[in-house]
Amino acid sequence: MNAQLDSALLKDSGAILKAALIRRCALSDEAVTRITDAEHSLGVSFSDAALFVGLATQEDVAAVRGVEHRLVVIQRKRVRPDNCLTLIRDPFDAHSETVRSLRTELLLRRDAPGQADVMVVMSPCAGEGRSHLAAELAIAFSQLGQQTLLVDADLRHPYQHVLFGSENNEGLSDAIARDVAPYFHPVEGLPHLSLLTSGPIPSNPLELLCDSRFEKMIEEWRHSFAYVIFDTAPVEKYSDALAVATLVGRVLALCRAQHTPYAETRSMLRRLAATQSRILGAVVNHF
Repeated sequence: MNAQLDSALLKDSGAILKAALIRRCALSDEAVTRITDAEHSLGVSFSDAALFVGLATQEDVAAVRGVEHRLVVIQRKRVRPDNCLTLIRDPFDAHSETVRSLRTELLLRRDAPGQADVMVVMSPCAGEGRSHLAAELAIAFSQLGQQTLLVDADLRHPYQHVLFGSENNEGLSDAIARDVAPYFHPVEGLPHLSLLTSGPIPSNPLELLCDSRFEKMIEEWRHSFAYVIFDTAPVEKYSDALAVATLVGRVLALCRAQHTPYAETRSMLRRLAATQSRILGAVVNHF
């Protein structure tokens, strides 16, 4: 790893830790300005400056730095969103405005302003536009200027690496299996968005998504990002999405007009109730 990449990694890690401390301590804009001024005048890190001015405790800083060993090694090659993602291709298109409106509705349903907004996008069947919606929502959230993570937790037929032109030889599946920090991809033109692909398709996807190591990752991401969006496998065939929903606790349901059987939608909602997840809303896709 060369010096230029080392510098970029330190900068990215510092930004994520700063954002985590701001969320943990619910720091106001005025407080952030005070800390930043102290950071520059003293030549110390943001967290040390927060301690110096008394706006964070040692416990706060220790909690935030506790995730540092799990911070991602960002791959040198940036990925690029595909033109099929309308929000990138044509931000003034009616579809793009609909995605932004959905983003606003979801922001109004946040549990608490100082907590990360984490949600699972799930649907009953394949071919309903679930992966596209997850990708475009992640893009929309990142355009608010806060750190956003898009996770492909569909370990059956993953698609996010296709939408972003990424390799998929490393990702979520092997990170859980090996208990190592996953590789996030930075996204070209979207400096606040990171992509975690599914990785190689494993022989035991449901077991991996139920593993305590995955639960630990999710808890760390809650402190490291402002928004985390999960793409998942269809509920009709697999229980994977239900496992993710159980850990995350917040779900956006999707179905496709004139495509999704009513019985499958009812079945998904019935099974989802057992996870005790909060359903943030339902989207009907027309295409």
